[in-house]
Amino acid sequence: EVQLQASGGGSVQPGGSLRLSCVASGFTFDDYAIGWFRHVPGKEREGVAVISKSGLSTLYGNSVKGRFTISRNNAKNTVYLQMNDLNVEDTAVYYCTASEDRGYGLGIHLTYGMTYWGEGTQVTVSS
Repeated sequence: EVQLQASGGGSVQPGGSLRLSCVASGFTFDDYAIGWFRHVPGKEREGVAVISKSGLSTLYGNSVKGRFTISRNNAKNTVYLQMNDLNVEDTAVYYCTASEDRGYGLGIHLTYGMTYWGEGTQVTVSS
């Protein structure tokens, strides 16, 4: 059974930072691209960041470029999302996702979504 367990969400003031973690199990982690998506009720889901199976390639949504960093540790089956300079528009439920990385490029994942989704973690940015 594929499991993607996200953690690290919480409440933070504007300008603050959070680091999300996602621990994966039930599939060959090294073969999969991992992504983070977010969703606000009433709005479309948004692709935040995706990282290739090797970790050598990353892709970010326009609204988070320069503020968020995605990374992975394949030895620990874990992906991280470091979020800096948070603002109120970053408030959302963040989901860890995975798709087999067949080398087609990360854009397809960020645009169209990914195969497996975990339960989300809430991030709230408010003063």
